[in-house]
Formats: sequence, structure tokens, C-alpha cells
Amino acid sequence: MRIIGGTYKGRTIRSPKGLPVRPTTDRTKEALFNRLNHLVELAGIKVLDLFAGTGNMTLEFWSRGARQVVSVDQHHRCVGTIKQHLRDLQIRGGSVIRMDARRYVSQATESFDLIFMDPPYALPGQPELVEQILAGELLTPDGILIVEHSPQLNFEEIEGFEESRIYGSSALSTFYAREE
Repeated sequence: MRIIGGTYKGRTIRSPKGLPVRPTTDRTKEALFNRLNHLVELAGIKVLDLFAGTGNMTLEFWSRGARQVVSVDQHHRCVGTIKQHLRDLQIRGGSVIRMDARRYVSQATESFDLIFMDPPYALPGQPELVEQILAGELLTPDGILIVEHSPQLNFEEIEGFEESRIYGSSALSTFYAREE
């Protein structure tokens, strides 16, 4: 894997074998960041990376100027890998939390400008988790939620849904924070 844009563009991300992850492909990352560049100024935003895995997306957000990135994953080796990547790139201030993402969502007390969520494609209850995020205060009033998921999953009925785009075996769905 490699970082495809920003300050750390071109840096290779090496992760241990055997991690229970499906990293976001370069093609999907490129499409995501092309879209985000039209939606939000990435420099200075606060990002939550749920189901962070190797930290691939966490590093992309740092590379593009996020002021804070909180990475959440329940697997101890994934958390250790993300922490090592942050040390290798000398990134200070990154929060890496070992916790089930669903539990984090139910307990979190801070708000984020952008949430990126990339759960295992077979994870049950994804629409309900999206609903929970959008119904709570996890997103700032102008916040955006992006979910990477299987193209077979449909979120169109959820209030706040904007669009879904398919990139090979992945889809990205965009949601906006619900207005009070």
C-alpha cells in the first residue's frame, strides 16, 4: 500500500501479514479524495476513521492536512500497526483506540467534521450503525459520513443519504449530518 496524496504522497505503508483487513484500494482512495476535494476543505478538519484496519485511510487524512484523526479498530495487531505507522511518519497527536467501532459510536462524546467507515463487508447491522451515527452528535452540523461497503448494500432509504458510487468490488456512500 502507499499514500496517494498530500505531504506523505508516495510513501509505502507496510503492514504485517495476517491482519484481518481489506485495505481500501488506490482506485477507491483516489475516487474518494477527488470527491472530498469538492465537498470539504480537508486541511484542518477533525476525522474519525472507524474500522481503521492498517491505518491506510488514517494516514491519507493526516497527509492531506487533517488537524486531528481518531482511528478506531478492535484488533490489537491493527492498533499496533497504526501506531507504528504514525511513529514512522513522525505524526504527533493521533489517537488510536482499541475498541469495537459500534461500541465507540455508542459511547463517543466528541464530534467530527468527517467520518470514514470501512467495516467488514459481511458485518451485519451496517444500516443501523449508519442511522446511529446520523441520529447522534458524532458529526458536526456540516459533517459528512462516507461508508465504504459492498455494492450489494443499499443505504438509499436512510435520511441524510446523498449518493452511492461503485468502484469495482467496492462502493462509497455519502451522507450528510441531519439538520436539527
